[in-house]
Amino acid sequence: MTTCLLGKYTGRDVYRIDLSMVVSKYIGETEKNLSKLFDKAANKDWILFFDEADSIFGKRTNVRDAHDKYANQEVSYLLQRIESHPGLVILASNMKSNIDVSFTRRFNTIIEFDQPDARERLQLWKNYLPPVIEIDAEVNLEEIARKYQLTGANIVNAIQCAGLRTLEKESAALLAGDLLHGIYKEYEKEGKLLRQE
Repeated sequence: MTTCLLGKYTGRDVYRIDLSMVVSKYIGETEKNLSKLFDKAANKDWILFFDEADSIFGKRTNVRDAHDKYANQEVSYLLQRIESHPGLVILASNMKSNIDVSFTRRFNTIIEFDQPDARERLQLWKNYLPPVIEIDAEVNLEEIARKYQLTGANIVNAIQCAGLRTLEKESAALLAGDLLHGIYKEYEKEGKLLRQE
């Protein structure tokens, strides 16, 4: 979302790199794909966006076998291309510690996003709940936002889970119990303990 807002603010297109189309198990293919990407982007005024960047910008390792050697070469090649690229490159990751320190030294800015507070969570709940569905009167979004510390992604997942349960029951409204079920599932996925009340 931040990348799209930057694109809108600067009037530039955002080019989201699909890592599945870039990374290859065959030696030399990843570099070839990256070369095509950066060559194409060099003449455009794009913002290049690498989501889940730690999967391709990972730390180099001690060389124990040929696989390690080529994996390290990929990282080194990417480092060179990023450094020489004339445009803006944005990386997003939940695993900053997995990104090679050579990249982080070259970043102009590292922005860490805090978890949303209760007011922001309430806004996320309001934004993500579909306007076409009726919300049961027992659903208290203010209390849910205050009580459950969730990210935007968690909130979307909880709503989708509750929506599927609503469809399954052929219910006319999204029920509080179904929404709480979705929240509990999100806590469970992240290994957080949550007592059902």
